[in-house]
Amino acid sequence: MNLKGKNILVTGADGFIGSHLVEYLISKEANVTAFCLYNSFNSAGWLDLIPKETKEKIKFNFGDIRDAEIVSQSVQSIDIIFHLAALISVPYSFTSPRSFIKTNVLGLLNVLEAAKRESVKKIICVSTSEIYGNAQHLPITEDHPKIPQSPYAASKIGADALAYSYAKSFDLPIIIARPFNTYGPRQSLRAIIPTVISQYINGEQVLKLGDTKPKRDFVYVEDTVKGLINCCSDGLPYGHDFNICSNEAISINDLAYKIGDLFGKRIDIAFDTDRLRPLKSEIQHLVGDHKKLYDYTRWKPIISMDEGLKRTIEWMKSDWDNRPYRNNTHHV
Repeated sequence: MNLKGKNILVTGADGFIGSHLVEYLISKEANVTAFCLYNSFNSAGWLDLIPKETKEKIKFNFGDIRDAEIVSQSVQSIDIIFHLAALISVPYSFTSPRSFIKTNVLGLLNVLEAAKRESVKKIICVSTSEIYGNAQHLPITEDHPKIPQSPYAASKIGADALAYSYAKSFDLPIIIARPFNTYGPRQSLRAIIPTVISQYINGEQVLKLGDTKPKRDFVYVEDTVKGLINCCSDGLPYGHDFNICSNEAISINDLAYKIGDLFGKRIDIAFDTDRLRPLKSEIQHLVGDHKKLYDYTRWKPIISMDEGLKRTIEWMKSDWDNRPYRNNTHHV
């Protein structure tokens, strides 16, 4: 899709995936408005670390996705919306579920209402593989039952249902993109890959991890961004969802040892009960099927896990002691 000159709004632009998406859109000469969470530090999150010449091309709107007025202002004259703003921490959702409903469901409602008034041409709503719960068949296709095993997953199922309803009720041009486990530079330390890498960098004698048996489908952030862009392609049916995944899975145990091999050593794993989810909340096996998106757009991930991990390790090791947010386990 030709993005040059398109007016594009990215909500959650200050986060992990959002910041990479903004950089990509700027490289394609799009006119990007970055909707970032307002804070007293005037920080644009990870966008503060991108090259100055790129940042100068971005229009910044600071606010809260739960505020209908600021969202409405941000959507004016916009052609395409990528909606990534969300609370995403599964553990935090156990203690603050109301916040997840307000941000993930009511926040999306504000975006959809504004998009409806402004006749936005395309709306990409970013979902999560967590909505599938424990797999009833593998690989997981888009028609898999939605089984919420955490308040976070429940909030995203609610958001997806809202998006479906607006596509059907108001003929809004909505696509639901569903990334599986994205990883790469800028990811929060609470995610499993940066958790393991940071412990190697810090020279820990044992790796403190939770349950290492679950298997996950990992996609490098550059591939995820291109998957999101492909969801803007002409010909995709509105009101449909599309998995962004690798069609492969690796256990947390094997992942930890793979990272160790890239460091040239292996550290024994120590079981840390503080890192466990509630028993019935843990999802044991997530491996997706990206055939639907491939059939429509020919998208598939091209960066191998070894290559993606090497890039992530290199980024995390560079100037580690001065890395902003390196101790911030809640930054998305």
